[in-house]
Amino acid sequence: MGTAVFGGGRPFPGVPERAAEVSALVESMAAAAASGTTRGGLDLVVLPELVASPPGPDADERALSLDDPVFEVYRSAARRHRTHLVVTLDLAEDGAVSNAAVLLDRAGAVAGVYRKAHPVAEARSATFEGGVTPGSAFPVFACDFGAVGIQICWDVMYDDGWQALAAGGAEIVAFPSASPATVRTAAHAARHRYYVVSSTPRDNAAVYAPSGLVAARRSGPGVLVHELDLSYAVLGWSASLRDGLAFRDAFGDRAGYHYSPREDVGLFWSNDPDLGIDAMVAQLGVEDLRDQLARNARLRAG
Repeated sequence: MGTAVFGGGRPFPGVPERAAEVSALVESMAAAAASGTTRGGLDLVVLPELVASPPGPDADERALSLDDPVFEVYRSAARRHRTHLVVTLDLAEDGAVSNAAVLLDRAGAVAGVYRKAHPVAEARSATFEGGVTPGSAFPVFACDFGAVGIQICWDVMYDDGWQALAAGGAEIVAFPSASPATVRTAAHAARHRYYVVSSTPRDNAAVYAPSGLVAARRSGPGVLVHELDLSYAVLGWSASLRDGLAFRDAFGDRAGYHYSPREDVGLFWSNDPDLGIDAMVAQLGVEDLRDQLARNARLRAG
């Protein structure tokens, strides 16, 4: 996964200039992935909210269409680095403007569009974000590495989209945002058991694990590349787990984990192609938190 703290604290440079900046940003992510990940490449890049659109009070003036020549720069970046790319903009289509995230595939083609369901109407305003039309659907996109959903900024205040993405089988939720807020984002990741990858213009871009813990974070301007495993177990506290040390003692480098004694929860995965995480969990005699909760609910019900 590639993400960034990008764009905050300085004037918008212009639509073509911003596209060139993003192209260079993806270039730096690809270089980091080549040297710092086992597969040596990017699968998904998430960029901050409205990264491609100029600022302004009127949505019609900010809006771009997918036919705009500048969009070829974003398509080219996805093709050149063979990555999926989430680009957000005020999108003009069919006489309306939406605050939208466009998912490009590895060939630079549009794999799907998510339109922000919860744009903001400021106090004493009767319009959303200068004339934006709210979206009403929460699609899950089948990518070659996993199932991806998208939420945008103020969507974090509502559970409907996050729940719909979980019901639709999302494994990763891309979260382009103008806000670096963390608490609700982490809560959605934990509640719905998927990764969330945020990208913001300031202070914080992060990968939130399905445990609710932060798996990786960037606090200042620049890029973050993080490799993750979509096959995992979320384990809560148990005496036999010993805050994760039981995994280290039993499997050494064949297993990976990050565990928080403060939160009494951790994410565990297998690095062994011949022994999956479920088999490791069973071998240690512990249980996934989801199974633990279900078993205790059955005991309560009698």
